[in-house]
Amino acid sequence: MAKYRAIPEGFMTVGEVAKKMGVTVRTLQYYDKEGLLSPSAESEGGRRLYTDKDLVALHQIISLKSLGFSLDDIKQRLISLKTPADVANALTEQADDIRQKIGQLKDSLKAIEQLKTEVLQMQTVSFKKYADIIVNLQMKNGFYYLIKRFDDDMLDHIRSQFDKESSLDFMDRFNRLSDEIIQLKKENVPPGSEKCQQAVKEYWGLIMEFTNGDMGMLPELIKAGNIDTATNAWEERQKTVNSYLEPALQIYFSKLGINPFGEVEP
Repeated sequence: MAKYRAIPEGFMTVGEVAKKMGVTVRTLQYYDKEGLLSPSAESEGGRRLYTDKDLVALHQIISLKSLGFSLDDIKQRLISLKTPADVANALTEQADDIRQKIGQLKDSLKAIEQLKTEVLQMQTVSFKKYADIIVNLQMKNGFYYLIKRFDDDMLDHIRSQFDKESSLDFMDRFNRLSDEIIQLKKENVPPGSEKCQQAVKEYWGLIMEFTNGDMGMLPELIKAGNIDTATNAWEERQKTVNSYLEPALQIYFSKLGINPFGEVEP
């Protein structure tokens, strides 16, 4: 580090840098101590001196810090500023980081707006459900709004029965089967046909998987599945599935000789 008797032209004291860049002197001293940003020179009196190049490096640090990077991360990401290409590369990386952060902020804003909508539709305060909705929004589970249809016991069951991976897998299989059922309806396939009954068998199998065979959960599941007025595309589609499956399920259970919603039929 070069030493000067006085402060030469083109150099700035730590106080001047702090004022220009909107940081505290203590912050600059800490960055120096951590080896993140050391001054380019020092006066004979021990004053730390910075250059415009140091300001550009400090700008890198401040930008990365604002994006949530730790000081250790920033140390690894700082780019040498010896050539115009170096500076351009540093700015390109900062721009990429900012774009990524903007994307994350947009996702967060969307999640907040979605949660607000669900809170108003629920019309009751349930922080447990709010938390479940938030978790599913973070998972990017597009079916988070189903949570408001379940009571606390059903939500407790779902938490114990499924983790992130298995819940997304279940919803994927459920939706693929629903698509097949809607196609059967479009093709006017009769409810009693072999093709339709096979779909019903798979559908009932998913219900049994969801409930883990607990028939006592069926009334609440039916209640949650009853959709009078659809508020989104998924619910509109599910109404179509329900209307087509109702007679098909009656045929399916009749052939098996059982009534899962009551006693075993003779």
